Amino acid sequence: MEGGALGTGLVLLVDLVVGMALGAAILYYWQNSRGNNRRQQADAEANAILAKANVQSKNILVESEERARQVLEESEQATLRRRRELDKEDERLQRRREDLDKRLERFEQREQLQNKRQSKLDKQQNDMQKLESQRLEELQRIAQMTIDEAKKELVAAVEHEARSDMARIIRQVEADAREEADNRARDVIALAVQRLASEHVSEIAVSVVPLPSDEMKGRIIGRSGRNIRAFELATGVDVVVDDTPEAVTISSFDPVRREVAKRALAKLVVDGRIHPARIEKLVEDAQAEVEQTIREEGERAAYETGVPGLHPEVLKLLGRLKFRTSYGQNQHAHAIETAHIAGMIAAELGADVNLAKAGGLLHDIGKAIDHEVEGTHAVIGADFAKRYGVNARIVNCIASHHHEVEQEYVEAYIVEAADAISGARPGARRESLETYIKRVKTLEEIANSFDGVEASYALQAGREVRIIVRPESMDDLASLRLARDVARKIEETMQYPGQIKVQVIRETRAVDYAK
Repeated sequence: MEGGALGTGLVLLVDLVVGMALGAAILYYWQNSRGNNRRQQADAEANAILAKANVQSKNILVESEERARQVLEESEQATLRRRRELDKEDERLQRRREDLDKRLERFEQREQLQNKRQSKLDKQQNDMQKLESQRLEELQRIAQMTIDEAKKELVAAVEHEARSDMARIIRQVEADAREEADNRARDVIALAVQRLASEHVSEIAVSVVPLPSDEMKGRIIGRSGRNIRAFELATGVDVVVDDTPEAVTISSFDPVRREVAKRALAKLVVDGRIHPARIEKLVEDAQAEVEQTIREEGERAAYETGVPGLHPEVLKLLGRLKFRTSYGQNQHAHAIETAHIAGMIAAELGADVNLAKAGGLLHDIGKAIDHEVEGTHAVIGADFAKRYGVNARIVNCIASHHHEVEQEYVEAYIVEAADAISGARPGARRESLETYIKRVKTLEEIANSFDGVEASYALQAGREVRIIVRPESMDDLASLRLARDVARKIEETMQYPGQIKVQVIRETRAVDYAK
């Protein structure tokens, strides 16, 4: 039974193997037939692609041949055009070469002609030099003058003409500069004066004391003159008792003493008790009052003008100007006004306003003690201010406002201008007839002291001096120098309010008579 089962199993195994072999054969046959079909399809597709490639290659070959033909034709045309351009350029160069040859030929001909002309000119020049030498010799023989002498005369004539032109140009430049400067200065000064707009009253330290009656004169004199002697000794003034009704005159070169004497005498007249002891008491009281007034006026001036930090002695000296006058103008008011004007001008010009104000306020401070110290008030005031620590620039403004010292800062020029504005305004100052006549006479004497002056006349109340010169002895340039020299000498030798115009007149007049 086991053998039957084994046989059955073998049979089954054989059948399985046979079945598998048969399946493999069938599969192989099927795959082989399918591969043949694919091979045939691939061959057909390859043939089709090959045929298409042949057609495309033929088309490309035809197009390449056509493109090559076109490129060849274009290259031939470009070569032809280039050849034509080269032919034209060659023709142009040939023409230029011919033109250059012709020009060279003409140039050579012109050079030959020029050489001939130069030879002719050289010959003519030699002839002219010979003629010039002969002419000069003949002129020297006729004029009896050598060449050097003639040159000197010609140079002198040219120099005279040049000096005339120079004088004309100088006058023109000065006129233009003066016009421009006058316009600018007029605007600045007008603005400063308009902004100040202060009333100006001439205050004079009067030396006349009114009396209730002429009987008071005897009481002032006292028995054997003891009262008047005591008063003069205590005050340092001279009391003049004359025929003037109901008034006595106090005379003193010191304005402060005169003010003290005036106040003391006025109190004595009101009090009525006039004797030496009472005189001394009232004089002391008057001195204390005047000292207090001086301090107050000095401080008021500094406060009003905005100039702080001044030494008490400087303020005291400034206050003394309250009793000082110049040509009728009160110097205290003049100092304050000058400070205001200087500050306004400095503000307009961009300078230091504080320095300009301080310089304007203190510029005449020396007038308070010029009767006690020798020297000009500008130098005295500068030394006093320097002694008490005033700024060096302010000291220069004080010392240089009358050109006694060189002006080193722009504020010094401003202070000088402000001083002139305050003192030269109409009505600001006045002078006596005797002083006026003396000044006019001195002006004419100064003008006549220069060479070449024919006549001189002082005009406009001594504000102008007109000088007439001899035209044959002075040219235009010398006339300009004369005007400057006269003005400088007037500044150095005279004292006067405001400014003086110096005008030099040079003219030639031809006169004839018809008979």
